[in-house]
Amino acid sequence: MVLDLIVTKTDDGYTTNVPSINGCESWAHEEEEAISKTVELVKYYLQRPNLKIKIDLARKESPDIIYKLIFDK
Repeated sequence: MVLDLIVTKTDDGYTTNVPSINGCESWAHEEEEAISKTVELVKYYLQRPNLKIKIDLARKESPDIIYKLIFDK
């Protein structure tokens, strides 16, 4: 399974969200921290705490950065 993770730079940090999972969004001062928080939320929503997820940069669409969350089988 592959899901999009959208990262947006704001005035005071970064917001992230996974559009295909309702309510799966986060905020932090640093981009990596926001991504990490969102990945943990994905694991929580899917009820798979040990799930391995690879994060790949897909593209940049100003002001957003789109990553692909790739789930290990």
